[in-house]
Amino acid sequence: MKTAIVNLGTIVSGDWRAPFAEGDAILCEDGLIAAIGAEADLDIGAADVVIDAGGATAVPGFIDSHVHITFGDYTPRQKTVGFLESYLHGGTTTSISASEVHTPGRPSDPAGVKALAIAAQRCFREFRPGGMRVFAGSVILEPGLRDSDFAEMAAEGVWLAKAGFGAFANPMEYAPYIEMAKAHGMVTTMHTGGASIPGSSPIWGDHVIAVAPHVSFHVNGGPVAMPDADFERVIRESGAALQICTAGNLRTALLCLETARALDAFDRVLIATDTPTGSGIMPLGMMYTITHLSALGGLEPELAIAAATGNNARVYGLNSGILRTGRDADIAILDAPLGGSRDTALAAIANGDPAAVGAVVTAGVPRFVGRSRNTPATTRPVTVVRSTLVQRFE
Repeated sequence: MKTAIVNLGTIVSGDWRAPFAEGDAILCEDGLIAAIGAEADLDIGAADVVIDAGGATAVPGFIDSHVHITFGDYTPRQKTVGFLESYLHGGTTTSISASEVHTPGRPSDPAGVKALAIAAQRCFREFRPGGMRVFAGSVILEPGLRDSDFAEMAAEGVWLAKAGFGAFANPMEYAPYIEMAKAHGMVTTMHTGGASIPGSSPIWGDHVIAVAPHVSFHVNGGPVAMPDADFERVIRESGAALQICTAGNLRTALLCLETARALDAFDRVLIATDTPTGSGIMPLGMMYTITHLSALGGLEPELAIAAATGNNARVYGLNSGILRTGRDADIAILDAPLGGSRDTALAAIANGDPAAVGAVVTAGVPRFVGRSRNTPATTRPVTVVRSTLVQRFE
């Protein structure tokens, strides 16, 4: 399938070092971005579907790197069906499991946590709720796991490992398990901050530095933050990515951003939601944290978008997150919200307003065009102007 997006006012790349792409059109083919540039230079006539963006802004689809999925598009924590498809209407095109810790009756023995991770990975390998990519199956690290267990899981496609909810008396005990997971090519993550559920342990800077995960989960608190002094230590003394979450502490989110920028560590700043949890279901969670970091933290909106897209993609090794030839064609079209005081998506974000989502494309396929059910309407009309398919994507 070929999809073209034309009449774009701005293209935000998702790469914070070169945050804008030149051109006014994007051509997608077979799930990938085939070309970006001037409409006159692209083979728009060959497209099966042509979307007229009306002068709006294209951005990479948001990558939420902290989603508590279970099985199917259902959250038992909030007893809600369809939350992932709803997140897609907020511009999120990829969700990454923060472990299936909320699965009712979840096992804690080595055989059980292996089985849970493999089953979740398998269930979402082909299942795409609303068109969203879901990377599931993050093994919850528990005492008794052996190197052979990690080898088995890796062979079965599990590539995520989570520290923070296992039955360890001291968080320092996670270190050899994180090392085993790394040795088998897994991206390792660690709960950071106060205890979030009964039975879990607080994890502060000393633990993150010693255990050395790839990602410090909700570094600003999930929902309770570690001490302020630990932020500079984690940035200086570890290489962990700094995942700032919507469901965390907003003050320390801004502190983390300020410190990371001062220490030239912005490439480690990630945006995620840490939902669904006790904080609820947040279809616009990624959008809100983008606006908070921009409007309150002084971060340029295109860089805030990069923290939600390209930075996540680099840390997790994904082919999405950046609008560039050969990358996955996961794209959101944003605009100023109708009735707002700013006239572009980026200006609205810098003002603290959520941008309106006018369309979402994943794997090169339009999932909806015209208006999200979770944001205000766009100021500019975003429409399908040609389609050889029966589907109108409305």
